[in-house]
Amino acid sequence: MDARPATHVTGGRPDAAAPAIELRGISKAFGPVQANRDISFRVARGTIHGIVGENGAGKSTLMSILYGFYRADAGEILINGAPVRIPDSQAAIRAGIGMVFQHFKLVENFTVLENIILGAEEGRLLAPSLDRAREELARLARDYELQVDPDAVIEELSVGHQQRVEILKALFRKADILILDEPTGVLTPAEADHLFRILANLRAEGKTIVLITHKLREIMAATDNVSVMRRGEMVATLATASTSPEELAELMVGRKVLLRVEKAPASPGRPVLEVDNLKVTDRDGVARLKGVSFAVRAGEILGIAGVAGNGQSQLLEVLGGFAAATGTVRMNGTGIDLTGRHSDGQTRRARSIAHVPEDRQRLGLIMDFAAWENIAFGYHHDPAYQRGRLLMDNEAIRADARGKLARFDVRPPDPWLAAKSFSGGNQQKLVLAREIERSPDLLLVGQPTRGVDIGAIEFIHQQLIALRDAGKAILLVSVELDEILSLSDRIAVMFDGRIMGERLPGETDERELGLMMAGVVPGAGRGAA
Repeated sequence: MDARPATHVTGGRPDAAAPAIELRGISKAFGPVQANRDISFRVARGTIHGIVGENGAGKSTLMSILYGFYRADAGEILINGAPVRIPDSQAAIRAGIGMVFQHFKLVENFTVLENIILGAEEGRLLAPSLDRAREELARLARDYELQVDPDAVIEELSVGHQQRVEILKALFRKADILILDEPTGVLTPAEADHLFRILANLRAEGKTIVLITHKLREIMAATDNVSVMRRGEMVATLATASTSPEELAELMVGRKVLLRVEKAPASPGRPVLEVDNLKVTDRDGVARLKGVSFAVRAGEILGIAGVAGNGQSQLLEVLGGFAAATGTVRMNGTGIDLTGRHSDGQTRRARSIAHVPEDRQRLGLIMDFAAWENIAFGYHHDPAYQRGRLLMDNEAIRADARGKLARFDVRPPDPWLAAKSFSGGNQQKLVLAREIERSPDLLLVGQPTRGVDIGAIEFIHQQLIALRDAGKAILLVSVELDEILSLSDRIAVMFDGRIMGERLPGETDERELGLMMAGVVPGAGRGAA
């Protein structure tokens, strides 16, 4: 059953030679902010088309207009050569457009089959819809390498299989055009490779794919054409084979960008952080850390690689003073209380431990407070901030904040601006400025470039290397293997609450790390228990 009635086609019959998507003069403003400005571009039918750009470039707004989340202030959308109105997501689905979001839109306690038909039921009786959906699901899984158990409950599936369900949902609704927003952010390398095989199969069957990603290597490997957005405008559309990551980065930022991390070899010194047999059990009785042991030395970066949800977050929470644990942790040779009774973020800072949390908005900033106030959080007892014993010297804090904002290139450099008014990359710079400029003996840093554009990534990486070269110890947690490989001096891989092993960046590759992230130690003969 075709779910695309012609009532939403406002022009004549679709042109078989026309592009799958054509946008003409699309503009969209939110108050004084011009998110999209007179954007026109085409996506050829049966191709994979990448869209790249910095944070705030307008990519998400543009795709939200195409999928009906926003209405353009001006401009026209054509699908297969025919003008269409897309006032909402249901109209987009009827126009043959499906979208796979970065954060999946699935009901976790429903089965795969129930999620597939949700909102697409036929008639009052559910059983016939389920039977027909089961048959169609089997065909789609066979045709597109999208195998998944239709009776499995979503919350029991891996992230990679949940993503397959999202793609199946779109295909079940007869989508000929698929938009994927940062689809590999939570996948292992093996899962990402499988995803791109799926996309290649879809392209071979005549489907059109729009891929939004900040990973230029994926753009180069998977797409036929790529469009670059900067400051709300479409600045270039290129054949992927005729461009390079360096050219794309320069188009995105408006200047040359160093895509590789330049660093001298590390000169590790004494152990700064020593962790032995660390264990954490959550409120539901589930073991999250299962005897984790490692050390980080002065003048080195130890990278923790792993798919999100395998214990890295709990590790940072314990070391940062947010959660209790059992085991032994020593900082500069002296033990740290792990019971939670005499330990918190403040006592960690007193031990020269700084923490850039994974979730900057929830744990790193108070979003409604000004930048200068956020710069002082956690360090408000600093004598430089005090005026007497009871009052803080706000002018001294603001002066300090102005210097930090300038040195960390926070834009705009306005200490009075609320944290929520900065872009994600500039919010991250606020947190990094606060923590790094304290020159801690140990920096705990989680997902340092999550949601950060390519120009800010370059800057953040430079700051971390500078801290390492100053003789400080850094524990880096990141789901980005490129980041782990380029920044780390040693790499530990976590899976299911355990350290699967350590590797040197020059003696491993993404394939080996990806296997370890999936619980398989190459050469060990079997996966981890």
